[in-house]
Amino acid sequence: TGYFNLPKILELTLFNGFDKISQKQLGLELGFAKDFKSYDDLLNAFKKQVEYFIDIKLKGSNIIEKIYAEYMPVPFLSVITNDCISTGKDYNAGGARYNINYVQGVGIGTITDSLSAIKYNVFDKDIFTMDELVNSIENNFENNAIIHNFVSNKTPKYGNDDDFADEIMIDIFNHFKNYVNGKPNMKGGSYRINMLPTTCHVYFGEIMLASADGRLAGKPLSEGISPSKGGDTKGPTAVVKSAAKMDHLSTGGTLLNQKFTPNVVAGEEGLNHMANLIRSYFDMDGHHIQFNVIDRETLIKAQKNPQEYKDLIVRVAGYSDHFRNLSKSLQDEIIERTEQNFN
Repeated sequence: TGYFNLPKILELTLFNGFDKISQKQLGLELGFAKDFKSYDDLLNAFKKQVEYFIDIKLKGSNIIEKIYAEYMPVPFLSVITNDCISTGKDYNAGGARYNINYVQGVGIGTITDSLSAIKYNVFDKDIFTMDELVNSIENNFENNAIIHNFVSNKTPKYGNDDDFADEIMIDIFNHFKNYVNGKPNMKGGSYRINMLPTTCHVYFGEIMLASADGRLAGKPLSEGISPSKGGDTKGPTAVVKSAAKMDHLSTGGTLLNQKFTPNVVAGEEGLNHMANLIRSYFDMDGHHIQFNVIDRETLIKAQKNPQEYKDLIVRVAGYSDHFRNLSKSLQDEIIERTEQNFN
């Protein structure tokens, strides 16, 4: 059904629904950042914008679904899909036994850390004002090194088993899930969510200003349900404990990426550590975890000399690909992922 850019909606919320990139009024006019007198005021406005854009997305998706049902039948797929023959309906017209559509949430790490930065620094600690933060965001944190340092390095972050940040993640995830789940589609089924953005987080970052969490303009959002790059500083066990606080079982799937250098998982001890990490995550009802086992230096060399690394395959999102086939922005995103260890 497509992807849903959660951090972009916060960006619109800070500017009264106005998009600084397209120079268009896209969202509801609920007030500018300076008008919100408390974190709850901001959060409530953000949630209203989320609902507004979900309604638009589902309305558009239902129109597309109707077009597919009427003008784009898929007879081969229908023949091999349970119940289409017995119901006499095409797959695109609701003939299948299961007719669920999924809206894919993108940037849960970025939106969590951005709201955490606002709550912690502006409203809880009064370190700087909302106006100062928004000005920094508009200026890509240029000449605002102090604010950038606070939001990047001195704020609770998702991925560290820190309840301050993780409770924000749970709140945003639940609101997104609860508003989407159960909405009817055009095939007699309903909508649900998953958190599988594949590579869309790269494009979504390209159409955004800087974020309140310190991410610079145009840079990728957090991928899957992974923490923002560099935000997870407490090791892989803290990451899986944070991620497991999300209700994976209520989704159509989630995706957590981890990156290790080869020496970390080498030998019997390294293999046992990795196996125990996976088992622990699944014991906490985690859904999908995948790994790149490679060091940063090798990836940088492969980026500079692709002909010498024709056989280098990396895990991207829900799929693997030859590293040399990826766009530079996606290569950079993989290079910058946090390198974990078990120490």
